[in-house]
Amino acid sequence: MCVNRTFLAFSAAVISRTRVSRAVRYTSSIFSAVILLYTIMGDNCNHSSFTLERILNITCLCKGCFEKFSFEALQESAQYLLDRTSIRPRIGIICGSGLGPITETLTQKQCFPYEEIPHFPTSTVKGHAGQMVFGYLQGVPVMCMQGRFHYYEGYPLWKCSMPVRVMKLVGASHLIVTNAAGGLNDKFSVGDIMLMKDHVNMMGFAGNNPLQGPNDDRFGPRFPPMNRAYDKQLLTICDKVVEEMGIQNIVHKGVYTCLGGPNYETVAEMKLLKVLGVDAVGMSTVHEVITARHCDMKVVAFSLITNMCVADYEDHTEADHEDVVIIAKRMEGLLKEFVSRVVDHIKETLEDVAK
Repeated sequence: MCVNRTFLAFSAAVISRTRVSRAVRYTSSIFSAVILLYTIMGDNCNHSSFTLERILNITCLCKGCFEKFSFEALQESAQYLLDRTSIRPRIGIICGSGLGPITETLTQKQCFPYEEIPHFPTSTVKGHAGQMVFGYLQGVPVMCMQGRFHYYEGYPLWKCSMPVRVMKLVGASHLIVTNAAGGLNDKFSVGDIMLMKDHVNMMGFAGNNPLQGPNDDRFGPRFPPMNRAYDKQLLTICDKVVEEMGIQNIVHKGVYTCLGGPNYETVAEMKLLKVLGVDAVGMSTVHEVITARHCDMKVVAFSLITNMCVADYEDHTEADHEDVVIIAKRMEGLLKEFVSRVVDHIKETLEDVAK
């Protein structure tokens, strides 16, 4: 039977491309691909365009969902950057949707497009420039992700958050994470800032975690705790900055959750999240924070509330990504100053930099 011959060729091809000891790891990938093959082939087993090369391509796609970059591969990414700049960052900053202009405050900037960095994916979302920017902010060497990677772009969570590990290998000990989010708390308004005091890992509830798979102790422990994911000292610094800037009326503390996207949520989903104590909803950050804490980085994160979540069936407002970019642009100056002041205060805790 033609399908049986195809399956045997497919299996042999997979085993020949991987060590036998690893073949078992890809069993689920193989069977997923076989189902896909049945779908593609239908009853026409002799379709001329259906070649072994196409089978191998499908195999690689499935395998890529499970096989993480090794410690050595991420060292290559880090070394590529270190070889091309004399800046040795102490703080990493992830710029969310529309928040890329934060990098305009840097001096002695050097930019590295993601497509030029070994092993890096590329960002496909409007408002994400897609480059790593090195420079100095308030005299502190920093590196900024001007654009991040999302699960809905087709990347597994470990790949979405792998740049955090590169930041760690480059030398960053602190991470500032920003995002654009929908406000679920009735006390929030569009344009407000929510300092993240905690998160609910909804994707983790579904068994999707950036730390899945074999653990490399060189990155961190097998079972990292998350009860102190957001550093209290850094949150205290943020409180000081809020007071200095006189923006207490637009800054809140709250709980964030990340959903898979790319669609915005239903009313029923929002009602559920509200019951769970969630204050803001987005499509990023949580897996980046988990990865950062796994490798012992100190983390602070905040959301710019760019729209209010619809949790009422009588409310016919619809979320729009264009509005997200517009609100981020409107708050650009304030956010630049906020991040700059936070970094300036962190500098006082970095003895080698403070001197």
